[in-house]
Amino acid sequence: MLISLVSSLLMIGVFAGILGAILGIGGGIILTPFLTLIIGLDIKYAIAASIVCVIATSSGATIAYLKDDMLNLRVAMFLEIATTIGAIVGAVLSGIVPTGFLFILFGGFLLFSVINMIQKLRGKSDNGVNGSVKDSLAEKLKLNGSYYDKVLEKQIDYQVEKVPGGFAMMFGAGIASGLLGIGSGVFKVTAMDTIMKMPLKPSSATSNLMMGVTAAASAMVYFFNGTILPEIAAPLALGVLVGATIGSRIMQRLKPTVIRLIFIPILLFMGIQMVLRGFGVIV
Repeated sequence: MLISLVSSLLMIGVFAGILGAILGIGGGIILTPFLTLIIGLDIKYAIAASIVCVIATSSGATIAYLKDDMLNLRVAMFLEIATTIGAIVGAVLSGIVPTGFLFILFGGFLLFSVINMIQKLRGKSDNGVNGSVKDSLAEKLKLNGSYYDKVLEKQIDYQVEKVPGGFAMMFGAGIASGLLGIGSGVFKVTAMDTIMKMPLKPSSATSNLMMGVTAAASAMVYFFNGTILPEIAAPLALGVLVGATIGSRIMQRLKPTVIRLIFIPILLFMGIQMVLRGFGVIV
């Protein structure tokens, strides 16, 4: 029984790590529903384990993205000020918010992710350069960057816009991370890709780096209140670390639209399940 459980945790960890690294949204949105709906773990323990795994996702993916010069370090460090403060606030609130409300809130977050991805599919190509308007604050902080797209086989320069708006959304992303046990990567990628007009690939890569810092801030709170279970978190984190390393390589070779088409039904199913569980309906 124990061997079977560990094997399941390792496999789901690898799966979550791959998807987390590709989409820049961490493994929490896969792991927390799996631990609560499939294994039957209390959501607060599931959230704590997911936080640990978000750190593993970030570690595995960031190494590859940093080596390939895909992520924007200056943007990450600047926006991390807001997300770290928000993560600590969210982690403190998690001990106060009722369990049923957490199910509903997490399910709503997953459904929001579905809407966000559908909008991207209906929008313009993900392969182009989003930012084209000069922003004085971005230039002053030296946030503009460039990356080599292996699909297009060319160097792409981009400019960052609307820095204050992205900073404000990052604070909300931090609260979501600490409260829900996720990397809140959807908020982070949305802030960079939609608000700050960074292309999707560097947005995803930069989000992976930021998730680890944000999760580490809130993980301290979960560690001291005793909700991190090593027998659950350890095999999950190991699988996630392997998966994130693989996913970071796959992401650079795939078009974002293909990944979104695969991921949307998964998010939709899990989001509905979590909301129903929050209202006391078990399907």
